[in-house]
Amino acid sequence: MSIHAGVITISDKGFRGEREDKSGQEIIAMLKDAGIDVACIKIIPDEKDQIRDTLIDFADKKNLALIVTTGGTGVSPRDVTPDATLEVIDKEVPGMAEAMRQASAAITPHAMISRAVVGIRGRSLIVNLPGSPKAVRENFVVILPALKHAVEKIKGDDAECAS
Repeated sequence: MSIHAGVITISDKGFRGEREDKSGQEIIAMLKDAGIDVACIKIIPDEKDQIRDTLIDFADKKNLALIVTTGGTGVSPRDVTPDATLEVIDKEVPGMAEAMRQASAAITPHAMISRAVVGIRGRSLIVNLPGSPKAVRENFVVILPALKHAVEKIKGDDAECAS
């Protein structure tokens, strides 16, 4: 099964062209290395309405199986990615977010302030990642082994999971 993904970089500076989107590029490279097709890429500002609308567009109109965001997962006043994500998902996948935080906490205590969310909207898996390329790598590598299986199940695969 081929997986079509979208990458959304959420960054005021990136949107204004004041910062190169290295985190989004890192996600794209990791997805391609995993054999996942990157169908859509977008850079938007840290605006809750725009984040929400882009997630809905990628899930409902573009029918992407996987949507990965980068940026806005912390505790600063402009960090609203998890809030927007919670508004659009049908259900959370807390194990993935918890696994990322746990692995990241072994590297930096700053992982404890991550509010990243992973959830499902319709037939799309939405994953929030931090905004730095290093943190993207450290977090995304944790859930990559489970991504394809999760997407298959979300798309309706009813095969038995037990071996």
